[in-house]
Amino acid sequence: MHRTLFTLGLAAFLALPLAAQDMPLSQILPEDSQWELVAEGYEFTDGLTADAGGNLYFSDVKGGNAVYRVDATGKVSEFIANAPGISGLKWGADGRLFACVSKEQRVVVFGKDKALTELAKEVRPNDLVVTHDGNLYFTMTPTSEIRRIDPAGKMTVVSTGVVTKPNGIALSRDQGTLAVSDHGGKFTWTFRIEPDGTLAHPGNYMTLVTPGETPEVAKGDGMTTDIHGRYYVTSAEGLQIFDPTGRLCGVLPAPGPQVPLVSCCFAGPDHAWLHVANGGKIWRRKTSTRGALGFEAPQAYEVIPK
Repeated sequence: MHRTLFTLGLAAFLALPLAAQDMPLSQILPEDSQWELVAEGYEFTDGLTADAGGNLYFSDVKGGNAVYRVDATGKVSEFIANAPGISGLKWGADGRLFACVSKEQRVVVFGKDKALTELAKEVRPNDLVVTHDGNLYFTMTPTSEIRRIDPAGKMTVVSTGVVTKPNGIALSRDQGTLAVSDHGGKFTWTFRIEPDGTLAHPGNYMTLVTPGETPEVAKGDGMTTDIHGRYYVTSAEGLQIFDPTGRLCGVLPAPGPQVPLVSCCFAGPDHAWLHVANGGKIWRRKTSTRGALGFEAPQAYEVIPK
């Protein structure tokens, strides 16, 4: 994105009520921030995630057969071969890579040697998160479910029927809250994670901007969070950013507005680069914040001045 699109994003923020301006886009994006192309030539990029070193990983859920890696120099390579149909990826604190294999209807994990282990089968997984203590939560968009796989491998349904089409999923910085976007509604929902791993107190915490033609459906998709507690949600209207209280900070138009914006994460040096999967391309832009790595214990972050 060039300066023109940055201006559009800023204009979207300026149009918001004053009450939503506590954490404006100007606190997130340097003035010269613009979209930069990272990778292209794919059919439908998805599953963006980063490791502790800031390397980016993604899939081509429709046309690819591998998990791809973008290193610190920007070089793109095949990281895991023979891995088609992946819609969600997340690194765990144990150094393993967890994946939703939507095409094969299963949840799997790749070990440090890249060997595959099946965690669940005959499921309809879309996206997932893994807590620093090893609980895995994944969305089942067609069945309106959120499921959990505990560290012992037991799978349970922790929410059903609350979110119409649960899609993207993210953890709050302290990992006490699970956020889930709704591809079939206009809200992003939050749940409190109980000590036993169950979910409680669901609430339609964030209201997304919706297209004029579908005022009740924002098509909320992939999500990520930063160290200041903000939520980033991809949608039909672009990348929507919310402060920790659920108020909208602004909307960033997609770099390629004619193709789906489906996934986002922070990667690169210091995890300060916001990346998005937008059709067959991956884009990034510099920010003034950093991503919250869900697999790290909250104590791993330094105290942020108020």
